[in-house]
Amino acid sequence: MRRGSVLPPRIRTNTLAGFVELARSLQLDPAALMAGVGLDIAELELPDRWIPAAPAARLLDQSAQLADSPDFGLRLAALRHLGTLGPLSVVLRDEPDLRSALDLLITYQRSYNEALHLRLRETGGQATIETWLEFAEPAPVEQALDLVMAALLGIIRTLVRSDWQPLTAAFSRRSPPDAGPWHRLFGPGVAFDRELTGLVFPARELEAPVVTSDRSLRPYTQQFLRRVVAPPSPAEATDVAEVVEALEFLLPLRRQSMRQVSRLLGMAPRDLQRYLSERGETFSSVMHATRARLAERYLPNERYTLTEVSQFLGFEAPSAFSRWFRQQFGTNPMEWRRSARPASRTRDTSDASGGG
Repeated sequence: MRRGSVLPPRIRTNTLAGFVELARSLQLDPAALMAGVGLDIAELELPDRWIPAAPAARLLDQSAQLADSPDFGLRLAALRHLGTLGPLSVVLRDEPDLRSALDLLITYQRSYNEALHLRLRETGGQATIETWLEFAEPAPVEQALDLVMAALLGIIRTLVRSDWQPLTAAFSRRSPPDAGPWHRLFGPGVAFDRELTGLVFPARELEAPVVTSDRSLRPYTQQFLRRVVAPPSPAEATDVAEVVEALEFLLPLRRQSMRQVSRLLGMAPRDLQRYLSERGETFSSVMHATRARLAERYLPNERYTLTEVSQFLGFEAPSAFSRWFRQQFGTNPMEWRRSARPASRTRDTSDASGGG
């Protein structure tokens, strides 16, 4: 686990809604599978219970491998409904438009999934809702991200239009042997081996009205939001996110000094230092946290060499990256990548190295 983390990221058991039925339909034993990763099948009977996220990711990966079902995550998403988001779904269905709904999902993402991160970007007339997962420990992400992407698509279709399709459904994962299930779900714009995972669509569609919205109920749903739904986490509730975005931009350029970040944000270094201090942070703490998050995003994607990952994080040499990584995570980047590799790829690698 990442050093400094008090508790591992958790998910609501709602996230695994339909797992038992799907596993049994594929001739799997859901109880044994869950026990194998340290989870108890009885926990799924309590829909809002918190469980650790990394074992759930391993559960999806192993289930896909054992069932020989590369689209396991997509199949599981098909069994979900808006209510799996918990109390947030009550508010979500009465947002006025898609932009407001996505903003709500992003702001309150930790109320239903502490490992999930969403970001909405707009550029050149296109909008991108990017998604990634951070488990604070090595865990396979392919099936979990497939589940997130398909669930996100389902949410948008429920809110806006049942036949809604993105221009591009981008996946950082490798292309599966048969991409048919992905194309049937997301449409012709499916692309694998991309730098990010997310949905790209015309920015004008952000203004599409939510078909389930009832304006007369909005004051009550907003009241429900404040009283029942968990408040946004401190990290999202402050403007430290602007500092993080500046660092994400400057790190690959190796210009991540406080002076450079201050200049990009339009403030003096002393003001930035005071600004962070008022929010319980230091420039160093934000730097380490940002690098750790980026490392978790890049390492599972084997299109990037470790040298490239070290460059993305602003290190002068891979050796400096390795030393920092061990200090943060208690292991080296290669071992982390190996541990986070999907079961099918681990088997293929073992077969290749052991053959003769």
